[in-house]
Amino acid sequence: MKIEVLGMGCPKCKVLYDNAQFAVKEAGIEAVVVKVEDMDKITDYGVMTTPALVVDGKVKAAGKVSTVDEIKKFIS
Repeated sequence: MKIEVLGMGCPKCKVLYDNAQFAVKEAGIEAVVVKVEDMDKITDYGVMTTPALVVDGKVKAAGKVSTVDEIKKFIS
């Protein structure tokens, strides 16, 4: 599973990245969590507001910081 955190490195983006890592750990699954800071790649997903969370190529949330529990629901 690939989880991408889309954003330019703002504090909210960093919190979302941390939440994604905690969610993966708590769920006990194997996943790669990566930051995507390239604006062209972000807009390729159709995302206009960051931070955004992408799981296996599908945008799950945009413009907000998803909680650990929300992310666990997305990845289970």
